[in-house]
Amino acid sequence: MNSRNWKCTKKNHVLVVLALFFFQHYLHVSFKLVEAKSNVYIVYLGGKKHGEPEANKKTQHKLLVNLLGSKKDAKRSIVYSYRHGFSGFAARLTESEAESMAEFPEVIQVIPNRIHKLHTTRSWEFIGIRHNSRKNDLTENTGKGTIIGLIDTGVWPESESFNDEGMPPIPSHWRGVCQQGDEFNQTNCNKKIIGARWFMKGFMAEIKKPVNRTHIKGEYLSPRDGNGHGTHTASTAAGYFVKQASYKGLAAGLARGGAPLAHLAIYKACWGSGRCTNADLLKAFDKAIHDGVDVLSISVGNEVPLFSYVDLRDTIAIGSFHAASKGITVVSSAGNSGPTSQTISNTAPWLITVAATTIDRAFPTVVTLGNNQTLWGQSIGDTGRHNHGFVGITYSERIADDSTDASSKDCELGSLNATLAAGKIVLCFSDLYDQQDIASAATAVKEAGGVGIIFAQSHSDGLQSCDIPCVKVDFEVGTQIISYIRRARSPTAMLSSPNTVIGKWTSPRVATFSSRGPSSLTPAVLKPDIAAPGVDILAAFPPIDSKSGKGYYTMLSGTSMACPHVAGIAALIKSLHRNWSPAAIRSALVTTASQTGTDGSNISAGGPNRKAADPFDIGGGQVNPIRAMDPGLIYDISTEDYVEYLCSLGYRASTIITRLTEIEITCGSQKRQAGLNLNLPSITIPNLKSTTPVTVRRTVTNVGEVDSVYEAVVEAPGGVVMRVEPQVLRFDTITETVSFEVTFLSGQRVHGDYKFGSLTWVEVDGNHRVRSPVAVRVLRFDSYADV
Repeated sequence: MNSRNWKCTKKNHVLVVLALFFFQHYLHVSFKLVEAKSNVYIVYLGGKKHGEPEANKKTQHKLLVNLLGSKKDAKRSIVYSYRHGFSGFAARLTESEAESMAEFPEVIQVIPNRIHKLHTTRSWEFIGIRHNSRKNDLTENTGKGTIIGLIDTGVWPESESFNDEGMPPIPSHWRGVCQQGDEFNQTNCNKKIIGARWFMKGFMAEIKKPVNRTHIKGEYLSPRDGNGHGTHTASTAAGYFVKQASYKGLAAGLARGGAPLAHLAIYKACWGSGRCTNADLLKAFDKAIHDGVDVLSISVGNEVPLFSYVDLRDTIAIGSFHAASKGITVVSSAGNSGPTSQTISNTAPWLITVAATTIDRAFPTVVTLGNNQTLWGQSIGDTGRHNHGFVGITYSERIADDSTDASSKDCELGSLNATLAAGKIVLCFSDLYDQQDIASAATAVKEAGGVGIIFAQSHSDGLQSCDIPCVKVDFEVGTQIISYIRRARSPTAMLSSPNTVIGKWTSPRVATFSSRGPSSLTPAVLKPDIAAPGVDILAAFPPIDSKSGKGYYTMLSGTSMACPHVAGIAALIKSLHRNWSPAAIRSALVTTASQTGTDGSNISAGGPNRKAADPFDIGGGQVNPIRAMDPGLIYDISTEDYVEYLCSLGYRASTIITRLTEIEITCGSQKRQAGLNLNLPSITIPNLKSTTPVTVRRTVTNVGEVDSVYEAVVEAPGGVVMRVEPQVLRFDTITETVSFEVTFLSGQRVHGDYKFGSLTWVEVDGNHRVRSPVAVRVLRFDSYADV
């Protein structure tokens, strides 16, 4: 080869190498672009297709291989495999791949991943549970032998609430693990926290970037709780005994959960500020079913509009159906969108949905004006920490940075003049439907140089801590303060430290934020089921200023806090009645609840206009754990009953079988009215025609004395005739279950709204009263066209 040819060949070789390099680079970039357009989709296959979980996993993997063409691509795509309570998987797919997957005959539904949001010791004593010390009477129920699972933001295991001193052995039916991760290892589990898992692949896919503690401040890639919500709910449900717990000296006393000897299983599926994806939530349900929990507490929910119960976009309805069919009681929060009606979430009939109420504890704080007038507000902030004594006080609109900007009224960030605010207490007024809260207003006042804040607002429940002394007052007190400011030449004021006062306020009251019924999806299913304490609840929390340590205790408010109260009580019931179904436990809670407050009057519901609480506010009423242990009669429901109910909603049998259960069913021609006969411990008739009576059927099972007799006591809704047949129920050794019918007939001549009543079975010569709430709406016409 001569030198010319050699040079030419070498040049061609270089060009080929460069071409291959650029081609590979193009393929790599193209792959990255395709990958960037991928999202996580949940491929739902319904009930378990095989008895063994590994067989389910192989089937799922085969589907992905058939779609993507190779085992390598399938392995890279898979996010989660669901194979214990149900079958399916989550995978990274492009939109076209997801559409192709949906065409596979084995696939029921393919949906994109989406994010849900999280919906805090005196409360237990207030509702009647008194665990006075670690050395309890052996006859006292403490939840021994039960396992409560928490699907939440994780746990801070060092908290004293999770100490396992005196805890019983781990139950033999437990099959879970203690999953390690960032600052969490095997030693963080014990006989109290017996297991912990974390799921975040769905969340990572949604934010589309690697997740670490740099991207999400204070978060941990492990079951460790960086948010605090999960620690709070876990200790509320089953925290161990902790003496002298308090929040900055307030609400001091013995802290403990409702079931202090129950074990905890932690499923961290919510991240950062409380974002929980479908994929992660479903995996948490799947593992909890496998692990052997007895009760599941989940303070997460959808918002209106709601999805159908066989639509995978309601992962809580789907996951909880599979859990309930395995005998696991699932307790959920009602949501924090009240007091507007029809805002309730988690409305599936197999869920226990919990509303939030206040307790009889308050934190009054004195505001002393320069004319020696004393007024009262509330605070959980350390108002005396700075010890300012009397200082100048002003109204926020007087020190607006821009007099034409209305945002100064409620002290929005950047709205105040720093020169005029410096060194003063600032009075701010919230608008009636304002999103501004006292903590945000306090931040604005502090940045402007203010030393304290008085925040006047329409009544709302729940207190917040602030960076500066802060006091919440109502509009009446706020108006008195502004009147003083306008009259005085040099107005001054002093804020005192708050005190803890118990038993001086009428309670409970339905919290203003608690979501209300009726269900916008299935109004014939009464929601919420029950109410429980959810305002200013003291419970465990991670430490604020350190990465380790025992943490501390704080007060939080929300239906998230009410939910674990009921989960703890469900564990108490389960420990006494191991063979009771989730429906039986729900029945015991609903039929024994209270409708009266501490002053003997009806429980009231908070909102713009105070009113007596009705079943759409509190369901059966305020939970009464002592009575719920011994309800007398129960309304039980099987999985087959729920399936028949779904048939009555118009779902096809094939849809129900493939999406929820493997039970062989034939829906037939059930009328929609058949849905009214689901054996709930409540009766709701959303469409009683004025000319047509409606009859519903219920069945009760005796769980009290063998030989007992019950008589019906009817409180009919206004304008409605209500008849019960038979009016007497008799039980003996042979007859344990009895059915009865209730007929409703309207006497109204006009189109109406819901009216409320009750049906109570009262035991003759006994102590049991089994009360079912009743809600009826009379319709004169089906639409405006019929008017």
